[in-house]
Amino acid sequence: MPPILLEGSTQALTLESTLQELPLYQFQADLSCLGIEMARVFEQHPLLPGVIFVEQERFVGMISRQQLLEYLLRPHGVELFLSLPLQVLSSYAPKSWLMLANTTSILSAAQQALQRSPECLADPIVVQHSSGYHLLDVHTLNIAYWQIRGIETQVRYERLQLQMLQSEKMASLGRLVDGVAHEILDPVSFIWGNLSHVSDYSQNLLALVAAYQKALPQPTPEIAHIQNAIELDYLRDDLPKTLDSIKTGAERLSKLVNGLQNFCHIDEVYPKPADLNECLNGVLLLLKSRMSSEIEIVKHYGQLPPVPCFVGQLSQVFMNLLSRSIDGLLNQAVGDRLSSESTRDRSSKIRPRITVTTDLCTLRESDTRWVSIRISDNGGITSETQHQLIEAFANDQPFAKETSLTTSYRIITARHGGKFRVFSRIHACGTGTQEPTSTEFEILLPVA
Repeated sequence: MPPILLEGSTQALTLESTLQELPLYQFQADLSCLGIEMARVFEQHPLLPGVIFVEQERFVGMISRQQLLEYLLRPHGVELFLSLPLQVLSSYAPKSWLMLANTTSILSAAQQALQRSPECLADPIVVQHSSGYHLLDVHTLNIAYWQIRGIETQVRYERLQLQMLQSEKMASLGRLVDGVAHEILDPVSFIWGNLSHVSDYSQNLLALVAAYQKALPQPTPEIAHIQNAIELDYLRDDLPKTLDSIKTGAERLSKLVNGLQNFCHIDEVYPKPADLNECLNGVLLLLKSRMSSEIEIVKHYGQLPPVPCFVGQLSQVFMNLLSRSIDGLLNQAVGDRLSSESTRDRSSKIRPRITVTTDLCTLRESDTRWVSIRISDNGGITSETQHQLIEAFANDQPFAKETSLTTSYRIITARHGGKFRVFSRIHACGTGTQEPTSTEFEILLPVA
């Protein structure tokens, strides 16, 4: 059978391109054929990289054009290898060919080809296909490899440019929000600073009114009319409560603004010590509007020392993980509600819950102390998603696409020298049943 060149795919190569997208040669010869017949085919097709040996349509070996020329240059090589069947040539040919499936990625195939011994680096690669065996010229593979490397470099460059643009946007947004937070904080501080004086003034005025009532038990008609108009007894009882409500609102607004400032904090060159428990509280306060009354927040905070970190970036990580839990719980709550309405059974409903745990720990492989932050929920995820998460983090390659988890992973590991782990959790209920499988994310930060 004369050699056939399979052109391959006409689409542009990508990072996921495989060997079946490259030009492949289909040329095989039975061991019973004479060597001179194969040599004529090589003479007619100067680009043919080699030949596949078959015996009764079964693969038995391969020889490259370069190896054939080396054998013919040996003493009596022409008489020995051209006038006799190919079985003789096959017995001399080395058994060091590289055989790969046609679904092997070009990047992986190029790396395996480079790992061969120096004398085999120029040999073609045997590509196994469902329809048989084909030959791939190693030079074609190398060209495709470097094309993809160029694409990969361009993708990395574009991703870096996108990250720089996103960072600049976030920095601009952070400066804007920080300015707005300052503008909010100024009147809040004014209210907060004067509340104590207003409280003292009101108490003094109420005391003065009480003294007047004691001295003048029988007020004049005009004073009695004013007392009835302003409802003095109700005012005396409600004024302290009103001031307490204003104080509570100002305190809450102050905490919200501080949390917003921490989240939009423009980090400096060096990390600064921060209270991670307060950082978590600030993020939870910012997310309070997204959490329905059905979602329960359980906090198990340990006694943590100030941790040197970039508090703005850590706040972003906490925001990403908590938002992911909230989204999952809200989606499950909608599903449970629809299921309950269809079955009229609400007895099996489990209250959505997010658990945040902080603690100090020491890892087995290191004597260094670490701060552990664990965020989990009982929302439950599919086994496929759970397997993808665990496998990605176990291989130290979170995701190929840029996601919130990718950003969080990079902030923890690259920016803070920490560890980002994911675990599968099954929670047992008191009734002997088990809650849905959930995922727990653990952040480990070194303590200086």
